[in-house]
Amino acid sequence: MWLLYRRGGLGDTLLTFPVLELIKRSGVGVWAVGNVDYFSLAKAVGWADEISSELPPREFENRVVISFEGNVKPFPQERIWIVEHYLRSLKLKGKFSKTLPIEPEEKSPLSGRVVLHPSSGSQKKNPPLELFLMIESFLRKEGFKTIYLVGEADGWLKAHVKEYFESFSPLEMARALKTAKLFLGLDSGLSHLASYCGISTFIFYGPTDPLVWKPIGERVFQISLELPCSPCFPQVCQERECLRVDRLFDAFLRVYNR
Repeated sequence: MWLLYRRGGLGDTLLTFPVLELIKRSGVGVWAVGNVDYFSLAKAVGWADEISSELPPREFENRVVISFEGNVKPFPQERIWIVEHYLRSLKLKGKFSKTLPIEPEEKSPLSGRVVLHPSSGSQKKNPPLELFLMIESFLRKEGFKTIYLVGEADGWLKAHVKEYFESFSPLEMARALKTAKLFLGLDSGLSHLASYCGISTFIFYGPTDPLVWKPIGERVFQISLELPCSPCFPQVCQERECLRVDRLFDAFLRVYNR
């Protein structure tokens, strides 16, 4: 059995799934250590045999430790997609799934709707809520039904929107997202999850790098103003020109109308 160790947020964890899938495909078992709520998705699709929050007291045939002290660094030294960095570091080859094979929720509250998620794990990455309110108004005029997604770090949102779906379970959210029409979000774990679930996903990037942190998926539309000073995260300036509402809304319209 192999060990894969990765601590971090939901997006960080999902970007290790191609490693899990390719190891499993080689015919060996995998024990994943990290956030068990996140790795429960890998166990649900058969890419992890065991999951735990702490290292188990046993020997492993091979260890994949993604950390600054481990055998795979958590960030690439060059500007390449993080998934490609992992696979190169481990000399893993082969095609991996671009869509997470999770069964949809039959009675999902997100069914046929546009899902909006104007939040992320860092306020430095978040544009004003006004951007999503403008997009919601535009999409409603286009005939779409909208709903906001509230995760574990998004409680603040409930005071500002009328209709939302709240869940703290990545597995529950994945099954619900499978039924959605579109997803609009920021560089966040839930955007990564939506893209991986196979729905058309529009993601706004400001100070973070859309090349390195591209989600897994076949219908991902990354929106960035591509300013010369970007990416700069986590050293974000006070002006945050990369997150200007009017310019990001215009950029969204250009991508949407293609």
